[in-house]
Amino acid sequence: MAATQPDPWDELVSRIVQCERCPRLVAYRRRIASERRRAFADWEYWGRPVPGFGDRQGRLLILGLAPAAHGANRTGRMFTGDSSGDFLMGALWRAGFANQPRSERRDDGLRLVDAFVSAPVRCAPPDNRPLREEFERCFAYLQAEWALLTRVQVVLALGRIAFGTAKRLVAPRLDDEARRALQAAPFRHGAVVPLGRLTLVASYHPSRQNTQTGRLTPAMMDAVLQEVRRLLDATEPAAAAPPGAP
Repeated sequence: MAATQPDPWDELVSRIVQCERCPRLVAYRRRIASERRRAFADWEYWGRPVPGFGDRQGRLLILGLAPAAHGANRTGRMFTGDSSGDFLMGALWRAGFANQPRSERRDDGLRLVDAFVSAPVRCAPPDNRPLREEFERCFAYLQAEWALLTRVQVVLALGRIAFGTAKRLVAPRLDDEARRALQAAPFRHGAVVPLGRLTLVASYHPSRQNTQTGRLTPAMMDAVLQEVRRLLDATEPAAAAPPGAP
């Protein structure tokens, strides 16, 4: 009887969750998980690296920055358990990329449709500021996810850092002309960069600082996602998310 082949997604998630490459981040995420915030004193914090989640057959890849200390570092799912997650998921729900507008915990029933969410850094960093070497150590995990996300047509970068990471991520798949267009593209909210079969779209990050100051409003986020939807609708229809997809 032939041996069952291991699932590449399961292997990758296991590698990410067990990672301890960055001593500063390991110490910080563990300390936060131990000390906890008073409002979440009854929670058992995740306190580990956070893998991407969503529709693995999705045509939209959304890149953030890193887990929030009391958001994804607590819940174990990107953009879950904090105001940034509620803002983003509400917008994804309005645009038809999520089945509900709230993102509170891993077992809350949230499912993304035709979209996958990830980040350049998988551990919560002090002051929300990863170091350059931490980006470098973590980039291989994003590359591994990218290799498995074979149907992506639009990459939505949330923030300037995610935009730079997305440019680095997609460049190897492009021809010379598209690579030159990518290199010349500056970050600005609402930017759309056609790259042949791929399109890079930029938005401000839905951080509390941006949303509470009005730099990023729900209407602005909706407009970006409406453009993403238009780009996807101009190509082939989406495949349904497979049963049991995270």
